[in-house]
Amino acid sequence: MTVLNRVPSLLTRAGTASVLTFAAFGGGIAVPGLSAEAQAATVGSKALKVAASKKGAPYRYGATGPSAFDCSGLILYSFKKAGKTLPRTAAQQYNRTSRVAAGKRKPGDLVFFHSGYGVYHVGIYAGSGKLWHAPKSGDVVRLQKIWTRSVWYGRVR
Repeated sequence: MTVLNRVPSLLTRAGTASVLTFAAFGGGIAVPGLSAEAQAATVGSKALKVAASKKGAPYRYGATGPSAFDCSGLILYSFKKAGKTLPRTAAQQYNRTSRVAAGKRKPGDLVFFHSGYGVYHVGIYAGSGKLWHAPKSGDVVRLQKIWTRSVWYGRVR
């Protein structure tokens, strides 16, 4: 049984008056160790859906949507629609994320392509080794297999 499945029974044991007081004052249920990760997963999954909805939109350098994008513009737009403000460039976006090991990546995490120490491209992880991204001039927003191991993963905080 997960912690979330136990919440209703915890509220039942707290008593009706306690639950009503809790609700009247706008309380939220905090589950230690779950809240920040669950929120990040929600924002990331929302942003992933937004990015996927832009399939076929043309790449245009410096574009941030809603009808054309460059790589970081797609990320900026997708996360903004999901309720999170990010900086403009891929490198700035990298600096605004928490590092995630490749084995711990989740759909909605960001995929940063790097050459040495410099980030030059970003996409949003879709699962199964694929990402949504705006690749380059003359191309469109699309789902593609990650083609290199020179990537870092980051989770939007």
